[in-house]
This record gives sequence, C-alpha cells and structure tokens, in this order.
Amino acid sequence: MEPDLDDTVIKPLRPLPDEYRVDDADTMVRARRTPGVDQRDLEVNQHVVTQTGYAFVVNSHPPIGLERPAYIGRKPSAPRIAIGDRPRLVRVPSPLGEVSSTHLELRHVGASVTVTDLRSTNGTTVRLPGSAPTRLRQGESVVVTPGALIEIGDGNLIEIHSLRRAHPSGPDFGGAEA
Repeated sequence: MEPDLDDTVIKPLRPLPDEYRVDDADTMVRARRTPGVDQRDLEVNQHVVTQTGYAFVVNSHPPIGLERPAYIGRKPSAPRIAIGDRPRLVRVPSPLGEVSSTHLELRHVGASVTVTDLRSTNGTTVRLPGSAPTRLRQGESVVVTPGALIEIGDGNLIEIHSLRRAHPSGPDFGGAEA
C-alpha cells in the first residue's frame, strides 16, 4: 500500500538563526583507547556522563543514555515528522505480541525524564519508587524519577537510572564519581 502524500507540503529550507548554528568549540573529546574495550561503548557512555545525567536499562542489558529521545517497541520506527534530535530506536523481544511496534517514548527534558505511551495496544504500567503502579492511558505522559520501573508487556521491564547508577563501577570519564 502506497502512503497518501496528498497533504504533504515541502517548503524550501530557511537558514538557521545564529543561536542554532553549531559551534566548532563544542567538539567532543574522546576517551583514550583501552585494550579490550570497544571504543564505541566508551563514546556512548562518555556522552551519557557529560550530557544527560540519565540512562535506562531494558531487561538487565547495559545502560542506554538519554542524550536523545528513545523509542522502544517490538519493531520501533521514528516519527514521520521528527522534532529535535533523531530518536534512538530500541527493539525488545515480544514473542506473544504484547508490545506494540513503537510502544513507548523516553525523553530527557530539563532535569526530568518523561515516559509517553505511544498509543500502545496493551498499555504501559509505571511504578515510581514508593508508589503504587499506574497504568498510562494511550498517549499519556508522566514524569519519572530514577528507580522508576516501566512494564510494557511480554516481561519487558525498563528501569530509569541516574548518572551515578548508570556507571556504578565503570571507568571515570571526568564526570561525577561513581
């Protein structure tokens, strides 16, 4: 089936205002190579430490930084019209089909993390530390704190971590001490 493009309007690009232009002084300094450690992992982890302050863990896998929004699902895709940074797509197993294709968005906004149910079929349950579980309605967002647990179906569990928790024993990249 071909997409309906009758309502698509393409306008010429406008130059960015000066406050949105990239300054070469913002170049990221990479960590020194460490034998036996994948350099790409160090770069992702360094970015988590220096920029976000938050990460999330899916099903006990290594932490994933929230330096850009994350879309989580059985076969996630980016929105048709993206606003801001290109999202990270995180695929989770769903043998019973309980997880929607693009089920959930995690986004670091200011000093908070928001969880948004992306109109999933089977819903999202959020458990904040010390609180009863809350089931999100389709399209609903909630602000979460480190330690929050998010259930999306088929046994998939997402936990929000703070900077300290994201690297409890990892190498020091010049950020906060572990």
